[in-house]
Amino acid sequence: MGNAVRPNFRSTVFLRLLWSAILSGAAGLAVALAIRPSSAGAWVWPVLTGFATALLISLLLARSVDHRISRMREFAESLLQTSDEPMVAGRLNELEALDRSLLRMAGQTRGLVERAKLEFARREAILSSMVEGVLAVDDQLRVTFCNQALARLAGNRMPPVGTPLMELVRDSELQATLSEVIRTGEPAKRRLHIPVVSTGRSFELQAAPLITGNKPGDKPGAIAILHDITDLERLETIRNDFVANVSHEFRTPLAAISGYAETLLDGGLEDAENNRRFLEIINANAIRLSSIAADLLTLSELQTGATPRELEAIPVADAIESALTTVASEAAKRGVLLERGPVDKLFVQGSRYRLEQALVNLLANAVKFNKPGGCVRAETQRNGAELYILISDTGVGIPSSDLPRIFERFYRVDKARSREVGGTGLGLSIVKHIVERMHGHVSATSQLGKGSVFTVTLPLS
Repeated sequence: MGNAVRPNFRSTVFLRLLWSAILSGAAGLAVALAIRPSSAGAWVWPVLTGFATALLISLLLARSVDHRISRMREFAESLLQTSDEPMVAGRLNELEALDRSLLRMAGQTRGLVERAKLEFARREAILSSMVEGVLAVDDQLRVTFCNQALARLAGNRMPPVGTPLMELVRDSELQATLSEVIRTGEPAKRRLHIPVVSTGRSFELQAAPLITGNKPGDKPGAIAILHDITDLERLETIRNDFVANVSHEFRTPLAAISGYAETLLDGGLEDAENNRRFLEIINANAIRLSSIAADLLTLSELQTGATPRELEAIPVADAIESALTTVASEAAKRGVLLERGPVDKLFVQGSRYRLEQALVNLLANAVKFNKPGGCVRAETQRNGAELYILISDTGVGIPSSDLPRIFERFYRVDKARSREVGGTGLGLSIVKHIVERMHGHVSATSQLGKGSVFTVTLPLS
């Protein structure tokens, strides 16, 4: 700044003003001499005085303009200056230095704008790919930002900026929570149940204050992140039900074992008429406990999701024949006829042991829940690249209201009869998981009092 206020006779502005004044004075003198050559002496002193005045005025104007240009250059340099880059103009005059500084500033400004665009695009990509809903509102609960996940969860299209929150998500608890965050300036965490389209979903809400402007009077808004925990809650419910069911299934045989064991210890061993019956009951309940534990281990293994090691091409006809042989004695004991219908000699990919286990479970259920003199039939049908394995029976049937749930763990249509015939309530669930691991699916149709048909659909090898 100090250099800008001292006279600078090499200043570009000063030299241009000075030469303009000299050329103007010389042109005026030339015109006067051309008109009246005899009066040249009278013109010399006024012209010299004008030159001196022009010199002084040029100097004053140049110093003022140089001072302003120097300030502009220093301001431009201050915007560009970094810690390791000294602010040096070198041998450039004021206008050239200013021009150089502005060019550098323009280049860096373009770089800043490009980086800002890149960061904005990156932020948009991150927010758009998030499965969590992100929502920002101002102090009047008007939407200032909303990502696609939240718009999807709310069942609406992307709302324009300024949309009232209640028009986007019609949930009073969400609105009350954000209002509280704006009022108190403290973060909040809630669990919400928001109706989405025709169903309801549960969300974990995390909200925090958000500065929406940089002016002294600007009020803070709020930002909210909604994490969909519907599936987690469903899994938690299933887990709780599973623990309750396992406890119940173990409690009944354990109570029987404990009760009859105490009876034997209290003198029942000397009761020749009943001691054998007591031991048979204890043995039956021990077998039942063992069956439940084995089925639970099987389910646990199937639900790990690991690819089975024993993958092979399975001849379906052989697997059906083996399963029919396994349940033949039980069928004969209950007076149920086993039939083998048309079976295609085709192959499927998977574990033969697991496929036979699934078929045995289906055939055993068809035998146990059948009528004396009833029939159980196994056959296959090909449909393009898929194979249908059908297990049909003439048993008691399944009520239509129970059909959607029969593949759930521990679900029984007739609980009393299921325990009477020794069922664990896990057989059909095991079938479902085995078939799904072979990239197939299982379904059931039934008519109450007439029988049921279970269809295993598998891709051909």
